[in-house]
Amino acid sequence: MGDEGLPYGSWTFLTSHARVLLALARDPEVRLREVAETCVLTERTVQAIVADLEQGGYLTRVREGRRNRYRITPGAKFRHPAEAGRDIAGLLALFADDPHASHRKRHRP
Repeated sequence: MGDEGLPYGSWTFLTSHARVLLALARDPEVRLREVAETCVLTERTVQAIVADLEQGGYLTRVREGRRNRYRITPGAKFRHPAEAGRDIAGLLALFADDPHASHRKRHRP
């Protein structure tokens, strides 16, 4: 699953890694199944992305009972040389307001 259902073509400005990181920053207790739905990805892809983000030092996963809680690493930097030296905090702040949050919260058990 990817960007094939987009109304304006097959590319977007943000990568899947960025979308997953933003979803976890917006709701640290979100289920990966919900992240997959929001990001239009498979759950397996989201799991792999979360593993990449953990390995890269962008987040940590903390087990709380039967759930995971995700903590974004403060001060983590972008990886690409074009953005070298910039914190991801700016990107997270730019997209902190989640237009889907009220819809998602209503349907959470």
